Amino acid sequence: MALALLLPTATLANETNCKGTVYLTLDTGNMSRAESIAKTLNEENIKATFFLANERTFRHDHALDASWDGYWQERAREGHAFGNHTWSHMTARRDEGEKIVFTDGNRHVTLDRAGFCKELHKVNDAFMRATGRRLAGLWRAPGGRTTQNSIRYAAGCGYPVHVHWNDAGFLGDELPSEQYPNAKLLERALNNIRPGDVLLMHLGIWSRKDPFAPMLKPLIERLKARGLCFGTLDEPKR
Repeated sequence: MALALLLPTATLANETNCKGTVYLTLDTGNMSRAESIAKTLNEENIKATFFLANERTFRHDHALDASWDGYWQERAREGHAFGNHTWSHMTARRDEGEKIVFTDGNRHVTLDRAGFCKELHKVNDAFMRATGRRLAGLWRAPGGRTTQNSIRYAAGCGYPVHVHWNDAGFLGDELPSEQYPNAKLLERALNNIRPGDVLLMHLGIWSRKDPFAPMLKPLIERLKARGLCFGTLDEPKR
């Protein structure tokens, strides 16, 4: 999908003479690479768009617990953008009338409009507690799986823009490292990413043995060498 149709405005990193812009987005995941990714972003002087969910972390807490407030405060001070990834990180499967059916592990959970809006509002409340700021009006469904009801309800709850990712921007950090080693994923990204692409990675993934996060710095450096700049996906605050 074309970015111009997805989001009418974007905040560019402090770059000049860009030959095009790409948009790095970071979902919470298990947060095991959160600090190293933040370090890379600072070293490379780029901004990203973070999508927050209350996922279980490697520290045996959750990403939106008060124990992570300092992390989100720092990222907010650095000028990154922030969207909503739902509180419980459940995967939407289908609509049933006016409700949405999700899977949460082996459970099926059904939410009406109020229940789904609560999922979104709880993320914003936690972010406000941590940073004093509201999230932008952006959201990303876990797994990218939306339904007509979820799109409609999210818009009514203050999140009118759903942000997916481009096929080339799927960096593959959640794929098995045995079949998709880091060098292969990096080469694939560099061969396929084009201006306007929305890139996706996570702040940590349980299933991958060889984390992709160390590849972020060479990816950024080589995309910059091609004349590409990095922007954030900012919508007007609610």
